[in-house]
Amino acid sequence: MSKGATKPESSPAPQPRTPEDIRNVVLVGPGGAGKSTLFDYLVAARVPGRRPRDGDRERSVGLSVASFESNGLTVNLVDTPGFPDFVGELRAGLRAADAAIFVISAADDIDGATALLWQELAAVGVPRAIAVSKLDLPRSSYDDTIARCQRVFGDAQALYLPVQGTEKVVTAAMGLLSQRTFDPSGGQRVERDPTADEADAIEARRGPLIEAIIEESEDDTLLDRYLEGEQISTETVIDALKAAVAKATFFPLLPISPATGVGVEETLEVIEQCFPSPVNRPAPRAYTPAGATIGDVRCDPAGPLVAEVIRTTSDPYVGRLSLVRIFSGTLQPDDVVHVSGHLGEFVERQGGNHLEGHGDHDADERVGPLSSPLDDVTRTTGRAIAGQLVLVSKLNHAETSDTLSAKDRPALVEPWVLPEPLLPVAIHAANKRDEDKLATALQRVVAEDVTMRMEHNPETHQVVLWTMGQAHVDDILDRLRERHGVEVEAEQLRTALRETFVRRCTVQGRHVKQSGGHGQYAVCHLEIEPLDRGAGVEFVDKVVGGSIPRQFIPSVEKGARAQLEKGVLSGYPVVDVRVTLYDGKAHSVDSSDLAFQTAAAIALKDAANEATVSLLEPIDAVDIIVDNDHLGAVMSDLRGRRGHVLGTEPVEVGGRTVVHAEVPQVELSRYPVDLRSVSHGTGTFTRTLLRYDYMPADIAKAQAVSSSGA
Repeated sequence: MSKGATKPESSPAPQPRTPEDIRNVVLVGPGGAGKSTLFDYLVAARVPGRRPRDGDRERSVGLSVASFESNGLTVNLVDTPGFPDFVGELRAGLRAADAAIFVISAADDIDGATALLWQELAAVGVPRAIAVSKLDLPRSSYDDTIARCQRVFGDAQALYLPVQGTEKVVTAAMGLLSQRTFDPSGGQRVERDPTADEADAIEARRGPLIEAIIEESEDDTLLDRYLEGEQISTETVIDALKAAVAKATFFPLLPISPATGVGVEETLEVIEQCFPSPVNRPAPRAYTPAGATIGDVRCDPAGPLVAEVIRTTSDPYVGRLSLVRIFSGTLQPDDVVHVSGHLGEFVERQGGNHLEGHGDHDADERVGPLSSPLDDVTRTTGRAIAGQLVLVSKLNHAETSDTLSAKDRPALVEPWVLPEPLLPVAIHAANKRDEDKLATALQRVVAEDVTMRMEHNPETHQVVLWTMGQAHVDDILDRLRERHGVEVEAEQLRTALRETFVRRCTVQGRHVKQSGGHGQYAVCHLEIEPLDRGAGVEFVDKVVGGSIPRQFIPSVEKGARAQLEKGVLSGYPVVDVRVTLYDGKAHSVDSSDLAFQTAAAIALKDAANEATVSLLEPIDAVDIIVDNDHLGAVMSDLRGRRGHVLGTEPVEVGGRTVVHAEVPQVELSRYPVDLRSVSHGTGTFTRTLLRYDYMPADIAKAQAVSSSGA
């Protein structure tokens, strides 16, 4: 599924007969490891007339999906971005798939994000394999990569060894179980006897591999028979391998060099023979609209429709196109389905913030034409059964993560784990012409991208987009410009500060005007006192002797509260203060409600100066999870942000620590980017507004200059 509109193609779409004939596989791993290149070559190996793209592909920012036939099966292959800013696309790809292939560069270390993803998939039992790329680079080593994978991932075992020629070019693969060498150099995969050196390499690795496979066998007697010296047939070992991979207890590792063809067929064999069908993988939890659990959703084409929108794109020419994973039932063109989106409900249930732009919605819609994705082209299809991925057009109300279900049996699928976007950017239309179009364009972008939050900040009067990182920001601005024709510029993010009085003072507010006829006359004497943080605003009436008529006391309070809300010195709301009215004067003719409101406002502004009023800044409670290796760097960085570390504690997953801290909000505007740098990609954090506290004078002065410039 391409970033923009897709092109039709005449080749037929695959038509699986049953869900058992489907394999849904996602390619994951760090950026630059070669996922997209492997994706191209796997597709080209099975789709007639399809050729891999020439040269290096640009950095992926979205999902690419291809459905194709492979030895009687339908393979739905999903390529995901490796850059951390697009982890939302990765999460969507994981929901679409039933198994994962980690693409790892032999020339690089395994980064923290990849290690964490492996642990996450292990916790839910997702079958996994490892494809080792970049073996032709000077600093690469297959043996070292195996050792790194075993150290980071656990029990990963090589099924094949690379045969490398001059300049480390990978020319063939040695099968450890088959004891054969597979050479694709002539354009066709040729099987041959191994050379003497190849046979020695196979012999050295074959025994440990067989033992590792047998240890995971469902046949408890197989290991004993093997250890007693019984010759276990290769067919029996391969059967045990298939079962162990499907159950996510064994993780095959194989070398790939797509440009020479090595590893392409081997990878497809793992997909076809080892990875499970959708029938053997659990579906996500589903609920009724009232919140009751539906129970197990079975991968049955004859069952009630339960499907989820994995990705939504909109194009001014082709309209909205939804990539849908079907968990139960069958979908056909012109079916009327129930579209349900309650993303905010689930996010808030997980402790996230309210989602502006992702409002709850329910509607019945008629399904448009269906098509099968083949990366940047589509092929019309007449139906899609449980287990399939399909493109659905003309679902005008459907957004990413929405549920499609039977009209008479509406359901709501629990969305995948959504990362919290924590990098804010304030934007505005670049010119008057684009101002009217910006709101509509933003709504469409939000509908497509569940990792973006939109906020209209009523205090700073800014439109703020909460994103995953700077690359995510750049992509959003590109989409607004290229797809929706809206030029947008970023502006400095403003922080919603507060003012407070820091010392007791008394002041007179005098509003006297005479201009013919009824004049305006009001005098009020106020005492202003600071209160503890969080106390709010108090108004106290201590007028005695009728110096101010009783009907004007509420006027003084109303005027005081209105001025405190607008600010008295820098234009920020005043908090944590007590205002006491203790005396004043009135005129029998010229005093009025408005006059006393104005007098109260004048008094508060006259009382405000740098000696009596200070700025308060928002302080966030921040919880950071980071690898122990980078804990010191993170702590040092927090100190540079005026952060106060409250304590640390180990995480259940070994080698990681949680840091609890309090950090001024103004210091966190770029923290997602900076944390990724100082933690080498292993750090994550959450933030929650804790309180307001005094802002240092030098920073307050800089903030005032910044705000006046804005």
